[in-house]
Amino acid sequence: MDKIASFTVDHLTLEPGLYVSRVDRDPATGAAVTTFDIRVTAPNREPVMNTAEVHTIEHLGATYVRNDAAWASRVVYFGPMGCRTGFYLVVFGEVGSREVLPLVQGLFRFVTGFEGEIPGARPEECGNYLDQNLAAAQWWARRYLGVLDGIDEAHLAYGV
Repeated sequence: MDKIASFTVDHLTLEPGLYVSRVDRDPATGAAVTTFDIRVTAPNREPVMNTAEVHTIEHLGATYVRNDAAWASRVVYFGPMGCRTGFYLVVFGEVGSREVLPLVQGLFRFVTGFEGEIPGARPEECGNYLDQNLAAAQWWARRYLGVLDGIDEAHLAYGV
């Protein structure tokens, strides 16, 4: 089997950032689809997020991006990486990191300021509704906003 693209990125040197992971073409329509690597922690060098805060960011992040007036119709997916070091955002179109940066900043600002009931966190809405941690999600969101605010080119493209 061929090695998938994300496994060819050197995770020993990868830093938190916002990277274009790949641009694919939908075989049925020919539409471009861009996958972003929203890397919150440095893989293999920093602690990973626990599942509860990942789950909370997933619920809040998906709600945010699917309700953003400019991006809602372009969002295909927002969800966690299995390694718990970040998230994937998949959107229609060929999009660069700088173009999607305001959306991702807005998402993480939304998480930091969120109060109340987590969207979709009721037993009839979620298969693991109790696995949530808003306080820890907000801590990680504030930390990641520190990366995004004033981000440089080295944290927007793999291998720069």
